[in-house]
Amino acid sequence: MSKKLIIDDTEIEVEDGITLLQACEQAGAEIPRFCYHERLSIAGNCRMCLVEVKGAPKPIASCAQTVNELRPNPDGSPNVILTKSALVKKAREGVMEFLLINHPLDCPICDQGGECDLQDQAMAYGVGGSRYVENKRAVEEKYLGPLIRTFMTRCIHCTRCVRFMTEVAGVDELGLIGRGEDAEITTYLEHGMLSELSANVNDLCPVGALTHRPWSNTARPWELRKTETIDVMDAVGSNIRVDSRGPEVMRILPRNNDSVNEEWISDKTRHVWDGLKTQRLDQPYVRRGGKLRPATWEEALGVVTQKLAQTEASRIGVIAGDLCGAEEMFALKSLMDRMGVANVDCRAAHEAFDPSLPRSSYLFNTTIEGIDDADAILLVGTNPRLEAPILNARIRKRYLKGGCEIALVGAQVPLTYRYEHLGTGPAALSELADGKHAFAEILSKAKAPMVIVGAGAYRRFDGEAVMALAARIARAAGKDKAADWRVFNVLHTAAARVAGLDLGFVPGKGGLDTAGMLEFAKHDGLEVLYLLGADEFDMPPPDDVFVIYQGSHGDAGAHRADVILPGSAYTEKSATYANTEGRVQLGLKAVFAPGEAKEDWAILRALSAQLGHTLPFDNLTELRAAMYKQAPQLQRIDDVTPATEDPCSALIAREGKVSDTPFAEVISDFYLTNPIARASRVMAQLSALKAAAATDARVTPFGTDEASVQYQMSPEA
Repeated sequence: MSKKLIIDDTEIEVEDGITLLQACEQAGAEIPRFCYHERLSIAGNCRMCLVEVKGAPKPIASCAQTVNELRPNPDGSPNVILTKSALVKKAREGVMEFLLINHPLDCPICDQGGECDLQDQAMAYGVGGSRYVENKRAVEEKYLGPLIRTFMTRCIHCTRCVRFMTEVAGVDELGLIGRGEDAEITTYLEHGMLSELSANVNDLCPVGALTHRPWSNTARPWELRKTETIDVMDAVGSNIRVDSRGPEVMRILPRNNDSVNEEWISDKTRHVWDGLKTQRLDQPYVRRGGKLRPATWEEALGVVTQKLAQTEASRIGVIAGDLCGAEEMFALKSLMDRMGVANVDCRAAHEAFDPSLPRSSYLFNTTIEGIDDADAILLVGTNPRLEAPILNARIRKRYLKGGCEIALVGAQVPLTYRYEHLGTGPAALSELADGKHAFAEILSKAKAPMVIVGAGAYRRFDGEAVMALAARIARAAGKDKAADWRVFNVLHTAAARVAGLDLGFVPGKGGLDTAGMLEFAKHDGLEVLYLLGADEFDMPPPDDVFVIYQGSHGDAGAHRADVILPGSAYTEKSATYANTEGRVQLGLKAVFAPGEAKEDWAILRALSAQLGHTLPFDNLTELRAAMYKQAPQLQRIDDVTPATEDPCSALIAREGKVSDTPFAEVISDFYLTNPIARASRVMAQLSALKAAAATDARVTPFGTDEASVQYQMSPEA
């Protein structure tokens, strides 16, 4: 159904049920607001969105009034709404004056200055002075953790932060206490907020009451160069904006993409930026006399060339890490193919993925946006709250709508929605596959069921067999469903994984996988191990293998390395990433790599020339042209190609014996999952706060230095 309205002399037909505010915006009218947010429930607190409806006795809050609630005119004519009348102008001026009665007007020292809704709307809709001459109220500052700095005297009680934490993050950590002038936003017990999405409240705050503590008082918005790029902290591929000044990344903010992350990002994505500045590898190193010594590029590449040239191809191993872009993986794979090296892998140890199977066998086929349509979800060996917080927020959003049953097979973890725990290991999965559990019937009766397989299920010795069980469940659930609905989904944890599989960065004929290479190295079978940003495993003992590490941070791989080739972090290169659903996105260079560090593909191109296997490209354009020939799907930017083949039959064909070992959580510490995060001071603070909360220790901030928050553990801890 639709409804006709006349908005500022413009007749418009709008969908019945939308708010008056949305209708006005469809007509091209600008409606100011503070409390209203399209992704949160309606509060109607601020009254800034007042409009005049002809025939109504007083102005109406357009955010809280739906068009079908408007009283029909006696003659049946469309309702007339005015957004620029004298009455509306006077009402908005009054609301703005009221809001500024207690606001401290401290714009010169406020971090929100330059991107503040209150500033902008005061200029557009306010008056030049105030009639209020009494003392302004003062509110005690609150401690909300190492990410959020509070100036609660500025708060206008829009409750955006409260609604976000309750509705999106799913953690009831914020609320409003008191009434009238005594009303305050607080955590009640004033402890640090523990949600993985908590820092989004800083973006939502329209008045600077909540600002970002880690980059407090460091830069103004107009001083920063803004680069739109992609996050690599997980496999969701959240759209972000990197703000930089000179050679430094100063902050990271979300970009809106309704199909991926909407407008939210995780706390790790947002505040890992300080890790980009510390523990950096900014020049080549060569181990001499048992110690790593600085070297020139010619010297380091010479040592690598000599070692690779004198080693049999069968005794060389190559592993790509979790944060690699497609370009450097393609360059390294191309070089190894020319050298006849078959021991290459981009997967973690024991990951059961095979790119020779349909591409849908390792993708999140329903798509992230497709979660909104699901009515039954089975989680297998995954904790999406830690593995993909943004995707977990999508599941919660679907759960809140109602009509969606959720079940989990794996470790019983505190997700942000209710679920039925079916068991901890493959035994429960076998029951579902055989149709012996009631949830199997729920999946079969659902119109849009989903089976989501996580790393706890596919990253184990019997991973192929577990994937086959999940595929059996998905095939049974997918019978008589829409032709374009794929039930089977894989949730990856590494940003590099899908692109690596698309490029075939897996062992060649007779080659060893990651687990095989590491085991082979322990028995003196492997002579050279080339690590492309790979750190997420136990390194081979010294003297067992010659390790070449190419990466950006001095983490485990660099500590073990015999030669270090300094590469670029994700903000320092133009690179292609494919997220867990197969969506290909481009990350752009925001700053240059420090010191003598180079882009990874350029290092490999130079190395190939010295080895006598020169790669056939001299720039990024030529490299991508060659890469697109090998993997055409990587040129379809921001596009999810629907799966044409059902992966279930191919996976079921590999069914085997499963062990009784329960599915384990693959992420023990959400904040320390990669070299950049482990180099971040902010991530270390968050990790300590989480650990203290897990052991019921009291953690209290001390000191007055706002830029460096420290913690003091109680003696009982």
